[in-house]
Amino acid sequence: MPLKMVRGAALAFLLACIALFAIVGADDPYRFFNWNVTYGTIYPLGVPQQGILINGKFPGPDIYSVTNDNLIINVFNSLDEPFLISWNGVQNRKNSYEDGVWGTTCPIPPGKNFTYILQVKDQIGSFYYFPSLGFHKAAGGFGGIRILSRPLIPVPFDTPANDYTVLIGDWYKKNHTALKRILDNGHKLPFPDGVLIDGRGSGASFTVQQGKTYRLRISNVGLQNSLNFRIQGHKLTLVEVEGTHTLQTTYSSLDVHVGQSYSVLVTADQPPKDYYIVVSTRFTSQVLTTTGVLHYSNSAGPVSGPIPGGPTIQIDWSLSQARSVRMNLTASGPRPNPQGSYHYGLINTTRTIVLQNSAGQVNGKQRYAVNSVSFVPADTPLKIADYFQIGGVFRVGSISDRPTGGGIYLDTSVLGANYRAFIEIVFQNPDNIVLSWHLDGYSFFVVGMDGGTWSPASRSQYNLRDAIFRSTTQVYPKSWTAIYIALDNVGMWNLRSEFWAHQYLGQQLYLRVYTTSTSLRDEYPIPKNALLCGRAQGRHTRPL
Repeated sequence: MPLKMVRGAALAFLLACIALFAIVGADDPYRFFNWNVTYGTIYPLGVPQQGILINGKFPGPDIYSVTNDNLIINVFNSLDEPFLISWNGVQNRKNSYEDGVWGTTCPIPPGKNFTYILQVKDQIGSFYYFPSLGFHKAAGGFGGIRILSRPLIPVPFDTPANDYTVLIGDWYKKNHTALKRILDNGHKLPFPDGVLIDGRGSGASFTVQQGKTYRLRISNVGLQNSLNFRIQGHKLTLVEVEGTHTLQTTYSSLDVHVGQSYSVLVTADQPPKDYYIVVSTRFTSQVLTTTGVLHYSNSAGPVSGPIPGGPTIQIDWSLSQARSVRMNLTASGPRPNPQGSYHYGLINTTRTIVLQNSAGQVNGKQRYAVNSVSFVPADTPLKIADYFQIGGVFRVGSISDRPTGGGIYLDTSVLGANYRAFIEIVFQNPDNIVLSWHLDGYSFFVVGMDGGTWSPASRSQYNLRDAIFRSTTQVYPKSWTAIYIALDNVGMWNLRSEFWAHQYLGQQLYLRVYTTSTSLRDEYPIPKNALLCGRAQGRHTRPL
């Protein structure tokens, strides 16, 4: 990077920090990150391909933080195309401008930088970041995020001997540009070529000491497939899911659907040798499998024996496991009060939204939709257009809150909702594949899931006591999943399929949580360093 460019980026970074400290929690600690995003040659499946690196790393560096920390992340885009990073599970409270998706944030132009100012307000847990534009996610640019509890907040398990990020996901040998071209030409992607553990098709290794317990933060950062995670001869004790402490249930293997994050404890309680770590695809006719190694520091020998098998196409097994994942009501979350002190099951919902996915052809090309609307990006980020009151960019209510039964059509779908409403959303999946749905800016209570078509009578089987509180949920084939959400975070929030080709070809929408209030207690103003593009280009944010 040329010296003048470095100095310019550094100056912009410093000015942004000074200007925005007044907005984020000034009394809370700051953590500073400088990231240079580049292309690089990687070999995850043994063949060279173009990857996206952060500070030369694939996967990118972990973000370590503590509840309420302010994260100042200066991202320099050294690619030859625009770039954005989004923060899967980080709620960006009152500040959807920093969410890092096209509906909220202008892309970072090639050769330029942008400084994200995030606060992990009232959050703990395991999450990840990823590149959100185009099909960049298929090239890397992702990494783990961990938010630790503050020192005086009790955690419902002993401090582990070590804490590992484990990023798993399906992978293609083709470059992301070739995959994007397939989709742009109106075709479906082929089946992936393999599965990675921490960016490796084989050879990932985690060292443990006999008799000690370790935390593994497992995130499925892949493009489409649910994955099963298991360790030869060892049990997995689930302790946290996307920021919520769970009942400590022990499993022999764990289904991690695309976009999801889980924390498990593993005790090195077996004879000292090496053991297989196995990750394999679920619900696929062709099963892709990869292995890593759990290496005992006093190991007497390499891995041996057959690779442990796992579930393959069994949906009932996965559904049963999903229902067993429940909130620990007595544990503290990010605050000292117990997680169960919020009695969501006693609150009446004010609205029910039913979202049904579909697939079909539009103008001879493959598209995917929600309630018949296949999302197309506007020429200006929706949140920025909303701030400047630029007409004609989007229309609130451009998607129905019930399935229409009609054919697929293109639109910039935005669903309006009132701040502080308590609503129910039902995801109805008529397809024969598992889907995952993620909502930025929020966690929600997964109150029910079952086969068939949802109806009001389905509420009789809801879990209204200790449902898991998370930001990404799966919907099984020809099934439904119901969630409750307290809309306490004003902003423009992306609700998307985590099946990335589906998301790219329209299976997403934006939830506009709105209030007439202009108080900083409800929403922060547009960042002073916000990039402006599209119809907002040439306007001004606020004076530095």
